[in-house]
Amino acid sequence: MPMNGKKMAVLLTGAAMVSAVAVFSGAWKYVSGLENKPEAHLVSGSETAVDLDLLGQIEAAAAKSRIEPVDARVDSVWKAIPGYNGLEVDIEATYKAASSKKRKAGDAIPYVYRQIPAKVTLDDLGEQPIYRGNPNKPMVSMMINVAWGNEFLVPMLNTLDAEKVKTTFFLDGSWLKKNPELAAEIVKRGHEVENHAFTHPNMSRLSRERAEMEIAKTQDLLKESLGVVNKWFAPPSGDFNQQTVSIAYARGLKTVLWTLDTVDWKHPAPDAVVQKITSKVEPGFLILMHPTDSSSQALKGMIDGIRAKGLEIGTVSQTLSPERIMPKGS
Repeated sequence: MPMNGKKMAVLLTGAAMVSAVAVFSGAWKYVSGLENKPEAHLVSGSETAVDLDLLGQIEAAAAKSRIEPVDARVDSVWKAIPGYNGLEVDIEATYKAASSKKRKAGDAIPYVYRQIPAKVTLDDLGEQPIYRGNPNKPMVSMMINVAWGNEFLVPMLNTLDAEKVKTTFFLDGSWLKKNPELAAEIVKRGHEVENHAFTHPNMSRLSRERAEMEIAKTQDLLKESLGVVNKWFAPPSGDFNQQTVSIAYARGLKTVLWTLDTVDWKHPAPDAVVQKITSKVEPGFLILMHPTDSSSQALKGMIDGIRAKGLEIGTVSQTLSPERIMPKGS
């Protein structure tokens, strides 16, 4: 019996819908890794074949290797401790890299990773002092407080250059005012420069007005003389109170202290400084020093010892950042 036009249209419409559903289903199963058929198949009617075996290997590895992020928190002893990002395999980017024509059969899969941001960061913790970085992050920083010691500053800069280390110098404002060229040299060599008050006072003994002046004057001078946007405040001699932290916070600065002290102002033997630091240093530590004879002579030994423990050396900003130390080649 001949089929009329209306029935024909209905059948054609139904066939088109079935075809569309089939195409969508195949593409969705590919992306989610749920389809389990041998070899490869065509996705969305394209000419690109998907290697389901390869995709399955990548997804299985991704599930096993995922590392969850660690949130920043307030510790009863260490106060504010930064978060640390997690890590996962970027399945799509890894599959694309592994499907490259340059990759031969049997070659290792070139995994591509991406960070999983921590949900809570230092910015979320409010007015808290910071004594260390996250213990999961294999990085430390040297906090070099500068209010005197010009004689040893350039030799220390030369050692840092030779070892390809960048770190953070906290400048006393009155020193900065007297030594703008030397301060500019620190910046020129790629180091971070931050706030160490203006006259090296005991901050906890100051009135609110005087304490604010000490921080603000150096903050302004860093901007005017070096073009530096100040982020961190290190109280002279480690002396501070909650008022200090609050004043710095109101000016956009976080108050940072140290985890491990060289006590180099007492001029210990360089070998003793190296032994102390390298035996005690751990991931996330902030190491206090000054441009003294002891630290100048001990600096290379400290760097060697820190690296021997598998730790990287960075600025305070890098060490306290939640950014993960990524796998080599990722």
